Amino acid sequence: MQKILEERGIQTIGLRAQCPDFHCKPPAENCCMRRILYNQPDFRDVESILEARCSERGFQVLFLPKFHCELNPIEQCWGFAKREYRKCPASTLEADLERNTVAALGAVPLVSIPRFFVRSQRFMDAYRRGLSGKQAAWASKKYRGHRVLPHNILDELEEAGVERE
Repeated sequence: MQKILEERGIQTIGLRAQCPDFHCKPPAENCCMRRILYNQPDFRDVESILEARCSERGFQVLFLPKFHCELNPIEQCWGFAKREYRKCPASTLEADLERNTVAALGAVPLVSIPRFFVRSQRFMDAYRRGLSGKQAAWASKKYRGHRVLPHNILDELEEAGVERE
């Protein structure tokens, strides 16, 4: 790492190879050699194997942040189906489990699927405007009939007393 950084003209004197347990404190970009290399454009902008294989076949890969199911309409469909599945009686027979699963997936109303997409768009719009998770949830609930949030959403959040976490 040190040799590569020196070849790029980056000083490495006094830098450790990596932070303990690979946990660099945010927003550090030059705390260790590993982080500096990680942030170099030719390392950062490399297409993954998954992206390369999918683009060869004409597909686009969309990576979503972890634990943000509100941004993924497919997760919302799964959530609906799981709720329906839990209403089924408990069973240990594989045939019953499969039948219940198919029935739960079939119970997702087709009119709900576009609504899940619109809901995801509202959350994306809220995050794009810099709202926190709590603020985005409030705004998405209040403007559930809209694709995007109004321009004065920050003023409305302040009036309603909804603050960042």
